[in-house]
Amino acid sequence: MRVERLEYEGFRNLETGSIQPVPEVNILYGQNGQGKTNLLESIWFFTGGRSFRGAKDSDTVGFGQEKASLKMDFFAQDRSQQAEINIEKRRSASLEGISLPSATHLAGTFCAVVFSPAHLTLIKDGPDGRRRFLDAAYCQLRPGYMRVLAEYQRILTQRNALLKNIRNGQRAEGLEIWDERLAEAGARVFAARTAYIRKMTPAVKNIYSGISGGKENIEIEYSSAAGDISVLPEEARQRLLSLLKENVCVDTEAGFTTIGPHRDDLVVDIDGKAARFFASQGQQRSAVLALKLAEASVLKQVTGEQPVALLDDVMSELDPARQDYVLNHIHGWQVFLTCCDPSPVMKMNGGRVFHVDKGRITDMTSERGV
Repeated sequence: MRVERLEYEGFRNLETGSIQPVPEVNILYGQNGQGKTNLLESIWFFTGGRSFRGAKDSDTVGFGQEKASLKMDFFAQDRSQQAEINIEKRRSASLEGISLPSATHLAGTFCAVVFSPAHLTLIKDGPDGRRRFLDAAYCQLRPGYMRVLAEYQRILTQRNALLKNIRNGQRAEGLEIWDERLAEAGARVFAARTAYIRKMTPAVKNIYSGISGGKENIEIEYSSAAGDISVLPEEARQRLLSLLKENVCVDTEAGFTTIGPHRDDLVVDIDGKAARFFASQGQQRSAVLALKLAEASVLKQVTGEQPVALLDDVMSELDPARQDYVLNHIHGWQVFLTCCDPSPVMKMNGGRVFHVDKGRITDMTSERGV
């Protein structure tokens, strides 16, 4: 899978233009705030996912612009394809000239993994980001999982609304029905996440060992009220239903559902200690990078397609040995790599180099002598 051409107009601060990347490493260098990450974000949108920076669609329209448009020629599933995204208040998309119901329907057509400094919150912060990571990764494998998540959230919202009404004196009629529905939907979410973790774990361990030169060990574990990753979906459903019934007084007093997949976590340990609290900056960055590269590994394993890698400021706070591993590990992928100082990666053979300055992207490959 690779990007063959990307056109952009009115997107963030990017000056209207286009680039033609190579199938190998594409380096985007320039000072902070010039638009390097904006370009990665524009590519990411073609996965069907939301902004990896947490921005609303409308926030990606450039200042003073009424709308933004992106067009990408890419190679996937053994053929060249073209997709287009238009952004006003929200995104709309088309594939091969045919309008899609929504931009999320691009999911599964073009696949990428992204590493951004913002993803360090996967380790540093609470479980919300780790749940989103699992869900977003699995959605690229199985786009239909989006509907599973939406259904779980819809039922959870209904149950929470009823709990608030009960707390305010309303009779508890209908709560048992919502318990049944939430347990069933929750078991489907649990099954998807645990299946993904089973596929991902060997790759995470292998990649992290490589990044650390075999000196450190990483472990990941799914923490859920429904049980560990060995629990079957039906058993998870029964456990969740039992816990919902047992916790009804606690939930009523709180006014919301206190257990379920929306409260689960992906626990990351390095050398037996919680990475969230005890790992160094370099270790945390390495752990996130291992999770992201493992995501790419699973995508290739399941779909047969090597996803595009979008690596934003990946080299910061990595020592030379870890930098070297990253550059060697991504050999054979199409990579878009941003940096302020291009010298660590300019030594690589081949590739294409782009300078980004105030939203203008200039191909500098000829000056590099590649």
